Amino acid sequence: MTRNQNIKMDNTTRSADEQVNNNTEECNKNEKRIPTLEDLNENRNQRAKEGIKEIRQEPVSIITNYCKMKKSNYFLYKNFHYKEELSRRIAIKREYGFYNYCFVSVCISFILGLSIGVVIMGSPQTNVMNPVYGARKGIKLNSSRDVHSRSLNSMKYNNVPRTNNNVEIKREDKDLNRFTSVSFTGDNETQNYNKDVYPKGLTEDMKEILKDNKNTHHKHSIANVITNKTDYIPNDQTVLYDNIYWGPEVENSMPQGYGENTAEIWERYVEQSEVIKMESGCGRMQNRLVTFKDGIQACVRYRQNTDQIQGEIFSFYVGRLLNLTNLAPSVVKVVDLKDKLWQSVAGDISSAQWNSNRAVVLTQYIPSLESATIPEVFKPSNRHLNKIDVLKMSLKENDVRDTAKQIMINKLKAKNVKRQQKDTDETFDHIKIKLTKQTIQLFVELAQWSDLIIFDYLTANLDRIVNNLFNYQWNINIMDGPAHNLARKMDSGLLLFLDNESGLLHGYRLLKKYNVYHSLMLDNLCVFRKRTVNALKFLYEQSVGVKLSEMFHQKNNAVIRDILPPLPEKNAKILHERIGKVLSQIEKCEQAFGNR
Repeated sequence: MTRNQNIKMDNTTRSADEQVNNNTEECNKNEKRIPTLEDLNENRNQRAKEGIKEIRQEPVSIITNYCKMKKSNYFLYKNFHYKEELSRRIAIKREYGFYNYCFVSVCISFILGLSIGVVIMGSPQTNVMNPVYGARKGIKLNSSRDVHSRSLNSMKYNNVPRTNNNVEIKREDKDLNRFTSVSFTGDNETQNYNKDVYPKGLTEDMKEILKDNKNTHHKHSIANVITNKTDYIPNDQTVLYDNIYWGPEVENSMPQGYGENTAEIWERYVEQSEVIKMESGCGRMQNRLVTFKDGIQACVRYRQNTDQIQGEIFSFYVGRLLNLTNLAPSVVKVVDLKDKLWQSVAGDISSAQWNSNRAVVLTQYIPSLESATIPEVFKPSNRHLNKIDVLKMSLKENDVRDTAKQIMINKLKAKNVKRQQKDTDETFDHIKIKLTKQTIQLFVELAQWSDLIIFDYLTANLDRIVNNLFNYQWNINIMDGPAHNLARKMDSGLLLFLDNESGLLHGYRLLKKYNVYHSLMLDNLCVFRKRTVNALKFLYEQSVGVKLSEMFHQKNNAVIRDILPPLPEKNAKILHERIGKVLSQIEKCEQAFGNR
């Protein structure tokens, strides 16, 4: 009996070992799967058929522990978890495929749109009218003077048809090269300027106002450049002196413009005059072009927001304090139907939807204007003006044939002439050279631009050069188009600084965003007008806020002062700080070019 039991135990042990080996082989064979409950039940049934009695559950424990070492501690029941994982992965794959398709479609659309935009922006016909339509409009401008509305301080259209075909072609080309831009202060109109005759029946005072030419003639010496003299005294042939100042040859050729005397004449004239006609024009919807009894015209600026009225009139006052003659005479008045000034146009005032007791600015209407463009030296490819630039332009534009011949002779005679010429070009502190009429006109315009850059920086005007600079990121051709709110008088070359309502208040509120554009022009300017620099130094020492307050009280009565507030003290402090920054730029230029 004992022997049979031993034999039976040996068979049981041998069967358990074989089962472990079989399960080990099964685990090794299916490395990616462990036995399921179904597999274990099948093995148990197979052992029962063979007559093997399970005395203990140790083989199962051995199998389970062994498989635990191979795989994670879980069982798959009828492969249910595997199917769910497979379905989930297929769904994710399909979803990612859809997202990839959308992403590729968006990328292709973006690249296609960008390519089309580059082609359109690079085209010379960008933002221009159809050639046929432009030609028709050019003919229309020359045939009627009442069809089109006018921008602020622009001039009326000439009703005399031109007979010169070449002139008409040039006018059409100008129409085709018009650019549009974004206005910071409201609605924007394309500025149209054309030639106009002066009004008839002018009084002597008004003739004095409209005359801004100086009939002065200069006698220039033989072309030469004088250098290395610190005690040089400028004369009528000096183009530049003290490294940074325009010389008398340029200053004496400047147009007279509209000075303090002109502003006083305009104030007296408006005080005694009567408006007999109001019509649409002068830019914004509620602005009006008014005609006085003797035919003189003015642009009236009406705004619901008094900030813009303050900005316009106080910018004019700043121009007066800087001795600038590029701002048309302006005066503040109150809309009062009992006033003699407005009595004859009460119906027109009602049609214009003007409210009573509102402050308006009357700006003298200036005829004979044309669009002004940005000079090459201030465009992105160059963007700097210093004494080196003035010398290069003088030698390039001027007729220096005799001087060039003499230089060639000197080169043949002297061995060290190249080194001397190099030293001369690097160390000169003034320029004395005979200029052609064309070069003088160029320098006269640049001298006015130096005043414009300073003026717009001080007032933080957003609606002129900053407008062009801001829109340059979308339209690279805008710098080749007309400067916004800037015009030139055809008869004298005087630049008119128009539409200054964004200055001093609205512009100061947006300094954090747009100050980089204001500084961009000033930081690259190193040639100035001496009279403007002297005025800046005086205002910085005497407090510009006090000067503006005094001027505001002197020029406006108590009724106007009750309706229109003075310049806030905070804004006056900002203006004073910006004057200091301009003076710092002038000192920087003196140091940079003083030893060159």
